Amino acid sequence: MSNDLHSELTLGISRRAALGSLGGGFSGLVLTALLADESHGAASAAPSAGSSPLAPRSGHFPARAKAVIQLCQNGGPSQMDLFDPKPELSKRSGQPYPGEVETFQLGNKNVLLGSPFTFSRHGACGMELSEVIPHLGTVADDLCLVRSMHTDNNNHPFALNTLQTGKVFAGRPAMGSWITYALGSENRDLPAYVVLRDPAGYNTSGKMVWSSGWLPAIYQGTEFASQGAPVLHLEPARKSSAGLQARSRRLLDEMNAAHLRAHPGESELEARIENFALAARMQASAAAMLDLSAESADTRRLYGLDDPETAGYGSRCLMARRLVESGVRFVQVFPPLKPSFQPWDTHSNNAGGLRAICGKVDRPSAALITDLKRRGLLDETIVMWSGEFGRLPITENADGRDHNRHAFSLLMAGGGFRGGHVHGATDDFGYKAVEQRVSVPDLHATILHQLGIDHTRLTFNHSGRPERLTDPEVTGARVVREILA
Repeated sequence: MSNDLHSELTLGISRRAALGSLGGGFSGLVLTALLADESHGAASAAPSAGSSPLAPRSGHFPARAKAVIQLCQNGGPSQMDLFDPKPELSKRSGQPYPGEVETFQLGNKNVLLGSPFTFSRHGACGMELSEVIPHLGTVADDLCLVRSMHTDNNNHPFALNTLQTGKVFAGRPAMGSWITYALGSENRDLPAYVVLRDPAGYNTSGKMVWSSGWLPAIYQGTEFASQGAPVLHLEPARKSSAGLQARSRRLLDEMNAAHLRAHPGESELEARIENFALAARMQASAAAMLDLSAESADTRRLYGLDDPETAGYGSRCLMARRLVESGVRFVQVFPPLKPSFQPWDTHSNNAGGLRAICGKVDRPSAALITDLKRRGLLDETIVMWSGEFGRLPITENADGRDHNRHAFSLLMAGGGFRGGHVHGATDDFGYKAVEQRVSVPDLHATILHQLGIDHTRLTFNHSGRPERLTDPEVTGARVVREILA
């Protein structure tokens, strides 16, 4: 123990007080989460004793992919208006629905609402897609369109929990946390799991959808900003000399090491130590790596950075490409906060709402796939485009659609998923998935499989029980091999 540290401890200064007095920006990377509850009792889950929790690791078998970009479409995109054309629904629009429909809101009329949009075939595969997503149509041959998704709940927070964590309950680890727990990261100077949200605020459920739950805190998502300084709170609020900052870090390291020796296996402390070290390395590398001005004018136009409608979401998609290109394992990209914090939630003005949000995300989403492919990265990167559920075929508030847990569509691209392929089907009105049904746990099992992970063997002991992302004994989760190349 150094004399400086000994004198500080004998003066009775606590670690928390020392952290507050040091105040350097390196403490801000995930400081809110890491210091929020010193007494949190998560068990240690370091993959191997003595190794860094973010050291790159192999899965259970050879992987087809090594990274995931999740394009989260919060609010419930309408499948029959975007991905799943229903001629019978259009033909009988305005007539009563011939049966019972499970609804969420009270304003439903039980009257069929046909899509106002036309569909056309795209690519050599002839995939039918809506007129409001023309750019995604240009990459149809790279898309695996699953039309037979279903989920457990038609309430946004519960359905988002299911999409991200496998179950409706709050407080469980997100898929990105499970993946980084299993595989670590290929870049020691960046977090393994990065979150890119609209800088104006948070979508539904906020930070809960990238929480590590009871996994060690090092595996939670780390927010990066797509405007201004890319890494939140990375630089000190008050500048200090490099020598002073280095001495402060050494003191902090010594104090943390002493506390860890006295409290071995303390997850929050282990995560804090790792993140302080990571943040110090990021001060030298992250800003330059995420500087989008370094991209060519052609690439910036591709993502729509030249258009105010697409620039925000386009910047996040381009940052996602740069992150996986640099070895980040899992990146979440969240949608714009306009037309609402749940931008796909079209309870009224379904047609206008869809045109507005598609105008913001269609071009950047397709650009990401195009850019990954031309750089040779698509084969090893899984791109997932999905909301938490779909919409009903009946009318709500005269021109809207209510939530629907029984059917929704999603897109997968790259990472060994079948390009130019349409999987499954819904009934004539798009209300229920009826052929080759895929549950959310099935989807999770399949993504893990492509990353070389056996979903039945990826476990973490929590409260005396070996927990899983998929929990196959309960959910019946399976790898959907029909959608794999």
